[in-house]
Amino acid sequence: MMILLIGLIIGSFLNVCIYRIPKSQSIVYPSSHCYQCKSPLKPLDLIPVFSYIFLGGRCRYCNTQISIRYMLVELLTGIIFLLLFFKYFLSINYIFYAILLCILIIITFIDYDHQIIPDGLIVSGFLLGLLYKLTLYLFIKESIGIINSLLGFFVGGGLFLLIAVISKGGMGGGDIKLMAMLGFLLGWRYIIFISLLSFIIGSIISIGLLLIKVKTRKDTIPFGPFIALATFISILYYEPIVSWYIKFIYKL
Repeated sequence: MMILLIGLIIGSFLNVCIYRIPKSQSIVYPSSHCYQCKSPLKPLDLIPVFSYIFLGGRCRYCNTQISIRYMLVELLTGIIFLLLFFKYFLSINYIFYAILLCILIIITFIDYDHQIIPDGLIVSGFLLGLLYKLTLYLFIKESIGIINSLLGFFVGGGLFLLIAVISKGGMGGGDIKLMAMLGFLLGWRYIIFISLLSFIIGSIISIGLLLIKVKTRKDTIPFGPFIALATFISILYYEPIVSWYIKFIYKL
């Protein structure tokens, strides 16, 4: 229950990041306020999920409708923290993956809204990876795995760079940098898996959006959210999925 609560609280902070980072605003100052009437929000207005429900999805001060997405981001973050806990418990790996997925949640919604992936988030991911690897090496005496990280960096970034060149801009620079960062953090095996899975997810969702006419062929569909979802799945289920696939191939 505590893990879920922490996830909900952090999800509330991620909402601030999603709104302010594309506007080049500080994520710390000023304090939380209604973006319509500018009224500072009181503690009772900032309880994750519950404040939204109790206030009927409206600002207490000006009655402006608040997007339900704020609550959904909080719930999403809480559920992710809980699922990670079930697999990694309270460990270095748990902290690393939780922070990484927080970065990916921010990237997902910024890319969806603005079709950009801010460089600051990519740099934050690289710094997170370096800190994680140094912590493992200094305190747990595990290998840094620099070769694996470099291979992941070049495989992830190189593959998407090649796709961008062949498709003449069909893949954005932010996606290339994101894949290079994830490859550095997770290694070449994971980044190949993430690449394949992101294209499968992207194809299914894109076709679905076209069929229900939410998007048209002329609309841009950001790829960052597909990469983020594929990464989340790989962090939780890489081993069982690969094991199932190998067994499936042997049976053919």
